[in-house]
Amino acid sequence: MNKQLEFRSVVEAQPGAKWQALFEHHWPAYEHWYLSETERERPGYLACYNALSRHMPELLPTYERLCDLAGGGDLASRMLSLYRPPAYITGCSQAVLANAHANLLVRNYDYPPELCEGTILSTCWNGRRVIAMSDCLWGVLDGINEQGLTVSLAFGGRTVVGDGFGAPIILRYILEFCDTTPEAVEVLARVPTHMAYNITVSDARGRYVTAMISPDRPASIRRVAVATNHQKKIEWYAHALASETLIRERQLSILVADEATTEQRLVSAFFAPPLFRRDYRRGLGTIYTAVYHPAEGRASFFWPGATLSMSFADSREQQLTIHYGSRAASAAEGNRTGYHHE
Repeated sequence: MNKQLEFRSVVEAQPGAKWQALFEHHWPAYEHWYLSETERERPGYLACYNALSRHMPELLPTYERLCDLAGGGDLASRMLSLYRPPAYITGCSQAVLANAHANLLVRNYDYPPELCEGTILSTCWNGRRVIAMSDCLWGVLDGINEQGLTVSLAFGGRTVVGDGFGAPIILRYILEFCDTTPEAVEVLARVPTHMAYNITVSDARGRYVTAMISPDRPASIRRVAVATNHQKKIEWYAHALASETLIRERQLSILVADEATTEQRLVSAFFAPPLFRRDYRRGLGTIYTAVYHPAEGRASFFWPGATLSMSFADSREQQLTIHYGSRAASAAEGNRTGYHHE
């Protein structure tokens, strides 16, 4: 197995030609994914529009603009709503370190490389600047806004699928319209999700939570600094075993509970097993490591031998290519460096 993925940062304040080019590039793959089940399984356009209008009405102007840029087609508009999309499963580890000496959120995204979009969007769609790793063309895997609110998602380790939205659109909504962790908590408690996810949120004041959201029960929101791929207890044993969710959770819990843990020590742990995973053949390999500094408005993305960094003070467009082999990922081009605190 030898795959490569191009990562690029795209800076475009309002949706325009750059986003449209991304849509045209990725749409064939997304169309195939959206129709991976029978089309009857997907809701109609009116149901999608009404769901957005009911639960996240502030997003409608942006949604309508993106649909126009996508050509106004029925299928693309339904997919972009991310209402009741096909089920999809990730790995992921994430942790917050917030104390007198540090305030950061770190995450590893574990997923098949061929299914990752590789786009970091820097935008100002609704009067608030956002830097986020994109999914489904405008959803968010992890990201930060200019108020210092930071979010990250991980699969929740349950097979249940229900009536709700894909988590990436919920995270986009939070970054576009929330300033603080308490505001994000309100959104996570009321907006329905179609699958189980663990959402970690932190803000510039060091307030953090992990929300365990599911379509079949109320969100469990606690002041917990770490999340992997289960919710309170193991419910999908095969996935838990394959993803080593308990081992990763224990590693992170020990680190953040130790008063001697520094920023450098926490981030370095994400570059090594069990947090950094190399099982790319089964879709459980680490695609990237993201480090967010809420108080500084800074985001950095890491691969073995390469870094791509952005901030609200410096959001230059960049790109690099990463090769994913059976044993590890490596950089083909880009900034070759290791982690250091700036």
